[in-house]
Amino acid sequence: MKKAVVLLSGGLDSTTCLAYAKSQGHECYALSFDYGQKHNSELEAAKRIAHAMNAARHEVLPLQLNQLTRSALTDQSIDIPDYVDDGEIPVTYVPARNTILIAVALGWAEVLEADAIFIGVSSVDYSGYPDCRPEYIEAYRKLAELATKVGVEGKPISIETPLIHLNKAETIQLGHKLGVDYGLTVSCYRANDEGEACGECDSCYLRKKGFSDAGIEDPTHYIQ
Repeated sequence: MKKAVVLLSGGLDSTTCLAYAKSQGHECYALSFDYGQKHNSELEAAKRIAHAMNAARHEVLPLQLNQLTRSALTDQSIDIPDYVDDGEIPVTYVPARNTILIAVALGWAEVLEADAIFIGVSSVDYSGYPDCRPEYIEAYRKLAELATKVGVEGKPISIETPLIHLNKAETIQLGHKLGVDYGLTVSCYRANDEGEACGECDSCYLRKKGFSDAGIEDPTHYIQ
């Protein structure tokens, strides 16, 4: 069976990505990061999801980006704002996060002799982060080819982004067809310890709109 490393945050997109990778015949190795995020209930969600979806293995790696970067997701002194559609990159952007996370996944994939890395980035319904764009992923594919032994030998590890051109409703519809239980997921940037969502941050806004547009009942647990 083909092997894949799947970056699993515990949120809606990464869980859909795990389901998609499994549907394509991959034995999935889930990889999550404790990078100092304030909404760490998503890591508990990732553990539940990896177990429920029978991942071959699930690793949660400590990676304290909060010691080096400034972001509303990691810095206690910066408030996480409500959703605002102003075209600016929001303060929830974590500098170079995907670049770092994919690099770690690339190393593990090479050790596992995996064929692919799956990451649930989208360039449609997203917060404008620069490391979610198609041109970024394409550049990283070239980097992965140059940076690894298997790449130099002509057997590069592919970086798969099945959601990159999907809006949130299309992602939810795909996951629904694949049997994803979105009630297990946590997307909210301000989620409490029980994983309940605020309903007002960037991630909550896009998630709520996605379920509404998809015509599928939203199973999210919101803070009362």
